[in-house]
Amino acid sequence: MIIWIASYPKSGNTWVRSLLSAYFFTEDGEFNFTLLENIKKFPSEDFISEKLQDPLEVSKYWRPVQEKIFNSKRIKFLKTHNCLMQLNNNKFTTTKHTLGVIYIIRDPRNILTSFKNHMDLTYEDALKVMCKEDTVIFDELTKNYNASQFVGSWSKNYKTWLQNNPFKKHLIKYEDLEKDSFSTFKELITFINNITGSKDEVNEEKLKNSIKSTSFESLENKEKIGEFKENVFSRSNKKVKFFYLGSKNKWQNLLPERIKKEANNLFENDLKFFNY
Repeated sequence: MIIWIASYPKSGNTWVRSLLSAYFFTEDGEFNFTLLENIKKFPSEDFISEKLQDPLEVSKYWRPVQEKIFNSKRIKFLKTHNCLMQLNNNKFTTTKHTLGVIYIIRDPRNILTSFKNHMDLTYEDALKVMCKEDTVIFDELTKNYNASQFVGSWSKNYKTWLQNNPFKKHLIKYEDLEKDSFSTFKELITFINNITGSKDEVNEEKLKNSIKSTSFESLENKEKIGEFKENVFSRSNKKVKFFYLGSKNKWQNLLPERIKKEANNLFENDLKFFNY
């Protein structure tokens, strides 16, 4: 069965995925980027060998791929930015295939800065994309539709995963992971142990090592020397820096005033709901 690590893009999914890889797939909690192979992105070419001709085609593979995972009788972590949705009568996932959901939420105003950089957009266009209900992300340069992600809007994305579904869920606020990594990560490991039926106690030393080896500075340095292999390319075909600002990403200092006002207005109810 599957434990989903779900989020809107640039919300900290890769960080959580790195933490979990260091904790569950090493002896000592020392992270390296090859460990991310244990938690693959879904959907992607890792699961779909046929070259798709259109983003909509990907939905017909959602269930067959997950059925194979279910039949393997193994618990598998998968990363996704997809909404929890139905497309062409195909459900993204079901209670049969899903053991639990880890959802990462982040202040959309801080996402905006990273998303602008990641997608090579202006602030205005990045904000439009974040509010667009039918946003689909795929590699526009290679036309790789096998990894098409129906992310929707920022608000729609979290609502589909957190509201009105029967899955066991654990919510992580990116800001909590920054402020108190140890307690936030320990709660996550406890959740995973509970839903998997594990009787293991949380290994606090390994947890501390996992946090240390996946610090922003450590991940940024590994990217600089070429160890990170998941970069995207800009419209001018230049590699985009993935680990961009880290704790320096403060929307109050970075966003133009007009964008601040527009974002505060557009996300007003969501910001109140999450106490942002």
